[in-house]
Amino acid sequence: MATKVNIRDVAKAAGVSVTTVSHALSEAHSSRVNARTVEHIKAVAGDLGYAPNRMASGLRNQRSQILGLVSDEITTTPFAGAMIQGAQDAASEHGHLLMVVNSGLDNELERQEIRALQQHQVDGIIYARMFNQQVSVPGELSGRPTILLDATSEDPALSSVVPDEFAAGESAADLLVAAGHRTIAMINNEDDIPAAHGRLAGFRAGLDRQGITLAADRLVAGHPSTAGGREAALHLLAGDSRPTALFCFNDQMAMGAYQAAGHLRLTVPADVSIVGVDNLELIADGLWPGLSTMALPHYEMGRWAVLKLLDELDNPGAQRVQEKIACPLVERSSVAPPKG
Repeated sequence: MATKVNIRDVAKAAGVSVTTVSHALSEAHSSRVNARTVEHIKAVAGDLGYAPNRMASGLRNQRSQILGLVSDEITTTPFAGAMIQGAQDAASEHGHLLMVVNSGLDNELERQEIRALQQHQVDGIIYARMFNQQVSVPGELSGRPTILLDATSEDPALSSVVPDEFAAGESAADLLVAAGHRTIAMINNEDDIPAAHGRLAGFRAGLDRQGITLAADRLVAGHPSTAGGREAALHLLAGDSRPTALFCFNDQMAMGAYQAAGHLRLTVPADVSIVGVDNLELIADGLWPGLSTMALPHYEMGRWAVLKLLDELDNPGAQRVQEKIACPLVERSSVAPPKG
């Protein structure tokens, strides 16, 4: 049977000290070692087939190397699952296991799941929501390392990460104005949530910078669904002074706007340009022509949450941060200059 390679074997083969090898192979302390030396040690460790003993390391640090993610509905929907993928990737890259539980909006079940994660000695918890919202954090998380994902709270002791909703609305305005539109409308979500307020405020600000006012009769709110978008778009597009461009709260409402345009014998984008938010590829790529939309940064938010949690675990005094991540524009073919 082959002899198991240990850290001393790696140090000898690499020509460095055991301490240097330990730091180089530690995600928390690799910055203490020259980058070239880190790469050299990792190459030697790989050639020798050496893998750090994460369990032993966890015992020394009184850490389990396990993180918990508490979700409401994320695991049951294709829309925000990239958050979990981003969190898993970041955890794996740093030698941690991510345990995911899903409450299905059942508060009692959620509390039970949090207690179960704590019984598994998780080092910290990511408290995640499917869409950006303000939350009251369960008492079971009080005093425990916790990061809010796609959510905020009034507690300044909790770091959080959400999409930059304001910037998403502002970018949509910039896109439509740059294409030459001046008669522009918005179909917003009727729900009282941060995304609806933030996207509207950003859209108004983007138009205001160009000397364009979003008229009261060109702002319609509806249910954030295809049917809601269709009904709102029919109202906006049926009149004689119809807008030449629509900014829709999400891609589902934008799909309803496409349907309304077709019903009224209008063509996208020749007669009306349409922009959404989400970048739900089943919709945005499936529509013809393809929908230009602001992508929600689900993957990036998941990664950020894990990296911030690990930072706060390593540095309990680290500054708490309320992070907003940009929503990049994904351009397809739904925006064109207005006729005439």
